[in-house]
Amino acid sequence: MLRPGIAVIVALGLAVAPAGAAIRSTPVPLPMQGHAAQPGLDTDAKGDIYLSWIATAAKGHQLRFSRWDGKGFTVSATVAQGTRWFVNWADVPGLRVMPDGALVAWWLEKTAPGTYAYGVRLTRSADGGRTWSDAVSAHADSSPAEHGFVSLWPMDAHRFALVWLDGRDAPSEDAHDHGGEGATGLRTAVFSSAMQAAGESLIDARVCDCCQTDVALARQGPVVVFRDRSEKEIRDIAVVRWDGSRWSTPRPVHADNWTMPGCPVNGPAVAARGDDVYVAWYTAPGDQPTLRLARSTDGGASFAAPVTLPARRSVSGRVDLALVKDAVWVSWLEETDEGAFLMAARYTSDLSTVDTTQIATLPRGRGTGVPRLAPHGDGAFLVWTTVTDGQPQLRAAQLSEAPAD
Repeated sequence: MLRPGIAVIVALGLAVAPAGAAIRSTPVPLPMQGHAAQPGLDTDAKGDIYLSWIATAAKGHQLRFSRWDGKGFTVSATVAQGTRWFVNWADVPGLRVMPDGALVAWWLEKTAPGTYAYGVRLTRSADGGRTWSDAVSAHADSSPAEHGFVSLWPMDAHRFALVWLDGRDAPSEDAHDHGGEGATGLRTAVFSSAMQAAGESLIDARVCDCCQTDVALARQGPVVVFRDRSEKEIRDIAVVRWDGSRWSTPRPVHADNWTMPGCPVNGPAVAARGDDVYVAWYTAPGDQPTLRLARSTDGGASFAAPVTLPARRSVSGRVDLALVKDAVWVSWLEETDEGAFLMAARYTSDLSTVDTTQIATLPRGRGTGVPRLAPHGDGAFLVWTTVTDGQPQLRAAQLSEAPAD
């Protein structure tokens, strides 16, 4: 078992970080009590962290949020609540901060009795979350199909856009049950600050049915990553880029050639700064579960061969990424028969040097969801879900480079 604060030797020819450059994990008190799960993170222009999560209410569920300025969290506030929400460990709501300081949030609501018949709802606040607009649907389609796994970003000062997985063209919702011939698509839409849809389009007509999407803003525009799905059931990670007028043709980040008959429920993560774009993902060609990290220096147009994350146990994936100055922070989960282990790594920007540490021990299973990373100061902010006496609770930590002895 790895001990926190100790750099480990990395396989596959990666260098070992110099002594004294290990990772420090500092616990952060959180502003909620009781049931809390499905966390989301975003960072505003000042570097403040916005944490969102789902809480149980007297009737149904609530989407709540709080802001952290590095010293403490504000009192949590409610974005929305309802009794017909679709609540799932992998497909989660979230909140994004726009360039003008406005907040845009989304959650999932059931649209019909079927298990996976649900849609995406959107709302916006122009006053820091004190009041919210009436909710609107993120998509024109209202069929009883899956609409979820959202990634959302600002287009400019007055518009935002999102992508989601859309099952309107699948023959039945059974496509979500990790098999069948369903054709789940990746779709996108643009909204004005008045919450009016300005266009909806199809990016990819055949993608993996229930793996998370992610988006990052590179110099030339948004870069979206997702798990694609070929006619031969190859489910490798794909990337598309917006050039200001159209989306590029989806292309693989790396040809893993992972043939998988069902959805692994394990999406990629992407982070960008200027022309540098990094993607981390789970794959298992030859039935060998592996975590990979690749870098692009041309805005996501092409990627160098990936490195393999230095896992010491069976990897369950659920990766996230954050870029801070010249460091690339990564989080993921590993597991054994005894439990699950939340791990973090800090790479140099060229991916040649890495420090790794264990952050927490967690119970096995889907109840721990997907840990989230966000840049903060000279390090990263990490939030995750644990389960105590059957009740999900959130935990958080600041990650930083430990000073030399």
